[in-house]
Parts: sequence; structure tokens; C-alpha cells
Amino acid sequence: MPGGQDVRVDPLTGAVVVVAGARQGRPDLSAATDRAGCPFCPGGLEAPEPYTTRWFPNRWPSLPDGRAELLLYTPDHDAALWSLGVEGATAVVALWAERTAAQGTRPDVSYVLAFENRGPAVGATVPHPHGQLYAFSFVPEAAGRELADSACPLCEPPAEERLVTVAGGWRAEVPFAPAWPFELRLSPSAHVPDLPALDGEGRRDLAAVLVDALARLDQLFDAAMPYMLWWHQRPTDGGDWPQAHVHAHVAPLWRSPGTPRFVAAGELGSGVFFDPVVPEEAAERLRALPGAPA
Repeated sequence: MPGGQDVRVDPLTGAVVVVAGARQGRPDLSAATDRAGCPFCPGGLEAPEPYTTRWFPNRWPSLPDGRAELLLYTPDHDAALWSLGVEGATAVVALWAERTAAQGTRPDVSYVLAFENRGPAVGATVPHPHGQLYAFSFVPEAAGRELADSACPLCEPPAEERLVTVAGGWRAEVPFAPAWPFELRLSPSAHVPDLPALDGEGRRDLAAVLVDALARLDQLFDAAMPYMLWWHQRPTDGGDWPQAHVHAHVAPLWRSPGTPRFVAAGELGSGVFFDPVVPEEAAERLRALPGAPA
């Protein structure tokens, strides 16, 4: 593959690994304290003109041939996704959907993963609000496992004790068996397969529940919560995939104020996760917070 990238499968474990040696040279601006020199601010290297949202190919791609993108949420360097409000977050949802559709039409793309790493503690190297997109030539294992069963758990009404917030046809809930403390799952009650299939009302409802849920995470410990967010949706390989139900996973890093939840040897070695926070108690604490300001 170009740029020294190649896909390898470990013969012992079956794990799929993309070797992307060129990414070692990418800059780390995570310690920057202001917008001076930020490549994502208007006038910067990657955003020479004013914009509302913006996308461009990653200069240090994890996948070749234009299948790794940067997605800029806002020109405001100091914003958070939730602080954009429903209107701003709706524009981000539209960006996710637009780039999913564009990459999904490629014959060499079978799965589009939109995601965000928020904060240097989870690997974000630029503090400006942004996400990324990987367009895989295969269906990744984590997404494939969710599509293996013909039944759809996301079509079932959520348990009230794990429900955090609702906006229109969308909800945020703590999963029954979360791997991360205060983990959230966002999904529509309707069986919608992917982000491009959401209509205008569905996109706005998603934006509203996203803003509310992420604001609660920042209020939980009165600090900006580092988190990982990723979208699972219908593969783009031409299959029917009737069981696909679009949803987001949100994995917050902290288990208590400033204390990371590490995934360590006992979990990586066994494949079994140990959550130190009872899911129902996590949901209760998040529900008790006011959420996003009106």
C-alpha cells in the first residue's frame, strides 16, 4: 500500500492491524494553549478560508487513497461539540452524513467509520474541535459483531433506570454492560440504517440529544471530559444489512475526577471488561445533571 501502509492479520489471534508507519511524523499540538498556529482555525494550514464545517484528506493517513479524512466541526477554536448548540451540532451531523455517503459510493470502501477523540488524554493531537473518518475496504470486527444477529437490540425500548436523556426520536442511555464508566449509547427509536438516511427532523433530534448528553459528561466532574465517540452504521459494500441500526458509542475516559479508567492486562489478556461504576448508578448521576443550557 502507498505510504508504507499495509493490512496484516495476526496468524495467532486473527487480529487485523493496519501498519501505518508514515503517521509517526505527524505533529502533536495537544499542549498548545491558544489558537496561534492552529492548522484548523480559519487562515490556518488546513482551513485557509472561512468555513462553518469543513473536511479534507488527512496529511498523515491511517488508510491510503483518500480514505482517511479530518472533519472540522466549527471555526471556534475554544468550542466543544456540545457548546455548538443544536444548530451547530446539526451542521456536524450533516457533515458526518455527507462524508459517509461520499466515501460509501467508492467501490473500494465497505465501511465508513466517523469518530472523535476529544482531549489529549485519548490521543487528540490538535485541541481544535474536530473528528475523523476512516473508510475501510472491509467491515471491521467491532462493527461486524453487532451485525451478526438478525435481531436488533436497539429497537427495544431502553430500560428507564439506564435512560439519560431523550430528544424527539433519539435517546442517550447507559448500556446494560458498559465497558467504560459513564459510557453512553445514542440511537434512534426508529430502525434507521445509517447517518445519510436520517431526514431533517432526525438529524436535528440527534443533534439535540448529542448536545445534551455531552454537556452532562462535562458537568459530571466539572471539567472537560476526555472521550472517544464513534458511529456504527450500515456497511457500504452493497449488501442489504437489514439489521443495521445507526448508533453512536461514547466512551468517557474518567471514572472519577481526573482519574482515568485504564484498560490494562487483565482485560486485554482476557477480552473481558471490568466496569468500576454500576451502570444504573451512572445513568442516575447523569440524569440528575441539568444537561445543555437552553
